[in-house]
Amino acid sequence: MEFLPKDVLEGLRAAQKRAASKSTRLRVLAGGAAWPVLRRFKGGFALDADQVTHLRGYVDLYDGQTHIATCLIVASEITGGELICNVKRETAVCDRAPLDFAADEPELAGYLTKA
Repeated sequence: MEFLPKDVLEGLRAAQKRAASKSTRLRVLAGGAAWPVLRRFKGGFALDADQVTHLRGYVDLYDGQTHIATCLIVASEITGGELICNVKRETAVCDRAPLDFAADEPELAGYLTKA
């Protein structure tokens, strides 16, 4: 891509960012603000550096309207127009409290009145 003019390259990168942010449902919520996740990888995720320049601490990760995880961002750096966030810990969100005992019998998921 080094043979393309600079303005064409910048337009191409901007179009790629728009397409990536539209195609993903993942977003990060921190301090009342939300940003779309451009890509996710083992140990972190990437955000658009034009929208956020620094992010650190606890954040919430959403898939659409579903809260899927809380993450602890320990480092972030801008590389190639992306804010690369390195995550130390990612904890999945559960819809109920964990049990502190082993169940003797499995719980019934439903009850059929007629077979």
